[in-house]
Amino acid sequence: MSPLAFLIPIALTLGSLGVVAFLWSLGNGQFDDLDGAAQRIFLDNDKPETSDEQY
Repeated sequence: MSPLAFLIPIALTLGSLGVVAFLWSLGNGQFDDLDGAAQRIFLDNDKPETSDEQY
């Protein structure tokens, strides 16, 4: 049997899984705030984080 008989269904399955994963990420808001992570670096945290543990 030709190797294409195995490779074509595998390629179609992996391609469709990629499309499904992309559509799932669109539906769950993964691409809603593209600039938020880039702007967070400019935020200044004036209050240092405090911990109750003694070192």
